[in-house]
Amino acid sequence: MNKILKVPDHVGIILDGNGRWAKKRHMPRLFGHLKGVEAIKKTLIAGKKLGIKVISVYAFSTENWKRSDEEINGIFKILEDSIDKYQDDFIKYNYKLLTMGDLTKLSKNLQEKIINLKQKTKNNSGLIFNVALNYGGRSEIVNAVNSIINNKLTSINEITFEKFLYSYDLPPLDFVIRTSGEQRISNFMLWQIAYSELYFPKYYWPTFNEKKLIKCIKEYNKRNRRFGNVTQ
Repeated sequence: MNKILKVPDHVGIILDGNGRWAKKRHMPRLFGHLKGVEAIKKTLIAGKKLGIKVISVYAFSTENWKRSDEEINGIFKILEDSIDKYQDDFIKYNYKLLTMGDLTKLSKNLQEKIINLKQKTKNNSGLIFNVALNYGGRSEIVNAVNSIINNKLTSINEITFEKFLYSYDLPPLDFVIRTSGEQRISNFMLWQIAYSELYFPKYYWPTFNEKKLIKCIKEYNKRNRRFGNVTQ
């Protein structure tokens, strides 16, 4: 721990490999998603301990609707049950819940649970847990453009544009981790990722824990973030 020189303020995580992890154990894919939620709990506790300010997770993308109805319904049932099971943790650890994406396609019950937990935690001052649900980076950019048109703005700059993104008010996205070894972004925070450091460990998401988060941040510490500048 004392060897970590810097901790990113904002970490994005693409939660990949739940189904494959379960399949290797001859278990249904939903078992992998259930274990993936447990890995999120461990990660939030570890992130708070390390001093990370925001953890943004890619929980369900706009492309995930292509999966079977059984898996989609199962994922949303796990989300509902997890809110009931872990909502006391948000008070205990002072987490603040935020979301990105179009929640209107979710069930009314799940929408209400999310809205209620966001309301309960809105004044919490600890780690921000930002969940991307029915989210796509391209959709976010298109929605921002439409909002700009609706606001009758005829000239904008990057700072103005960012005010129309879900992530407005969050610190810049410093570091993105995608588990399972897949080396692609898959439509995750496309605008915000411009100068993020990227890391693609090969293990599956359900195995993620504090030890692995620390290893990831040690990798982040090896990076020289120049933001287009020349190395001194």
